[in-house]
Amino acid sequence: MSDLSDFPITTRCPARHPDRLQLYSFPTPNGVKVSIMLEEIGLPYEPHTINIGANETWGPEFLSLNPNGKIPAVLDPDGPGGKPLALWESGAILIYLAEKSGKLLPTDPVARIETIQWVFFQIAAVGPMFGQLGFFHKFAGREYEDKRPRDRYVAESKRLLGVLESRLADRQFIMGDGYTIADIALLGWVHNLIGFYEAGELVDYASLKHVPPWLDRCLARPAVQRGLEIPARP
Repeated sequence: MSDLSDFPITTRCPARHPDRLQLYSFPTPNGVKVSIMLEEIGLPYEPHTINIGANETWGPEFLSLNPNGKIPAVLDPDGPGGKPLALWESGAILIYLAEKSGKLLPTDPVARIETIQWVFFQIAAVGPMFGQLGFFHKFAGREYEDKRPRDRYVAESKRLLGVLESRLADRQFIMGDGYTIADIALLGWVHNLIGFYEAGELVDYASLKHVPPWLDRCLARPAVQRGLEIPARP
């Protein structure tokens, strides 16, 4: 196994257990995807808090790991061929960990690509739209007199929730009876929308019949409860 000191991020966040997966993250909707996944699959890992509020993703050590300057990122000391592997982008990390562990991603080719489609749905649509709604509703955007930007993201977020509502009308989880990385990708964003962003009333969340029970099922999982708090906030 290669020496992790070859990776500059380890000078900023020394590994106490260099034989374990190293997680560099913060408990945001994107960050908790990976911590929840790691808690679910049971692979040993060591979390490191990257304080996005203090712009720690823009330091040279983190940028050497993820040139896009966003959490989460991971360093696997036992990657393919036994060589260390650095990974960023939460969707790619979910797929990698699912394949590494053999868990939470169907092996049937059709079900596998369908699961990945829903992961990409979160990445391409749900995350960006819910995030913009959060900005215009809760953060600096609420000071804007012109409410058209906020209303645009409200309408699109409601539409996306409608997509989920239809999908969950006859199933327990996104892919049916089995919980997968598709649920992990989506649950944090829905949870954040109605919780941290306080936008439940704006998007008529209470009128939904199938999304709220699905979210409750996900949040009841012990691994999800743990993962939502990892890494610890400073």
